[in-house]
Parts: sequence; structure tokens; C-alpha cells
Amino acid sequence: MYSPTSLPLAHALVASSSSSRVNPSDLEDSLLQLVQEHHHASLRIHKLTEKAQNEATKKAVCVAELLVEAVNGGVKELFIKEKRTELEIRASTATISSFIQQTDQWLSFTRSINTAIKEIGDFENWMKIMEFDSKSINAAIHNIHQA
Repeated sequence: MYSPTSLPLAHALVASSSSSRVNPSDLEDSLLQLVQEHHHASLRIHKLTEKAQNEATKKAVCVAELLVEAVNGGVKELFIKEKRTELEIRASTATISSFIQQTDQWLSFTRSINTAIKEIGDFENWMKIMEFDSKSINAAIHNIHQA
């Protein structure tokens, strides 16, 4: 944490402790200097830690906003597509309803034509029977007249 060059007084005191005399004021000054250096180092570390924490918080907020934007962007896009699909379904339902009505009309018209054709066929068949009956009656009258 501390290098020998950053603590010259403490280093000097340790080196001079082998001598018999130690000046108490030098020891107090060295201790005071150590406390002050420690305090300044703690303040610097605290400031750096606080700065790093603030930067990390800002970056976390940015990441959170980007994630929310990414998720909401997809949800928003899906919501728009869902609305568009619902509108297309409503339009298709209306078109299908009109086609059903038109098909029912055509079916009714086709049935009436079939009925008319059957009636024409029945009338034609009746006419053939009447013609045959008329020819038979005519032949019978002709035979009676010749006899």
C-alpha cells in the first residue's frame, strides 16, 4: 500500500531506531503524516469508488432503457401487426358475407331455372303424349270412316 519512498519520515525513523535517541516530536510528526496520507488516500479511493459507482449506475440505467426499448419495440410492432390483422379479418368477413349472399342468389336462380326446364320438359312430354293420342284418335276415326 505504501512504498518506502512515500514514507520518508517513517523510513528514517526505522533506520535511525538503531541509534539510542529518538525524538518524540519526529515520531509524532511521522505518525501524523501517516494518518494524513492514509486519510487522503482513503478520500481518493472513496471518490474513485463513488465515481465508478455513479458510472456503473448510469450504464446500468442505459442498459435497462435499451432493454426496455428493445422489448417494447417488439411488443409495439406486434400490436400494430395484430391491429392490421384484425382489420383484414373484418374486411374479409364482410367480403365473405357478400359472397355468401351472392352464392345464395345464384343457387336460388339456378333452382328456378331447373324447375322451369323440368316444367318445359314435362310440357314437351305432355305435348308428345297428346300428339300420339291425337294421331291414335285420328287413325281410329279414319279407320271407322273407311269401314
